[in-house]
Amino acid sequence: MRHEIKAEMSGTVWKLLVKVGDSVTTGQEVIILESMKMEVPIESPCAGTVREILSEPEQFVDEGVTLIIVESTD
Repeated sequence: MRHEIKAEMSGTVWKLLVKVGDSVTTGQEVIILESMKMEVPIESPCAGTVREILSEPEQFVDEGVTLIIVESTD
């Protein structure tokens, strides 16, 4: 099953913590957004494999935009 990891708020992609093909666990931080000078970690909602990364460092994203797609193993 595919899970879309979305931006929880508008901000700038500060750091990608995974790459395509990486295995992730439920609750693992996968990306960090910067918003109003705060670092906001975004976590994977499931265990699985990163299939797509739809954002890049220094890119501004709006709330609700899909950042990463994970294929779950649950």
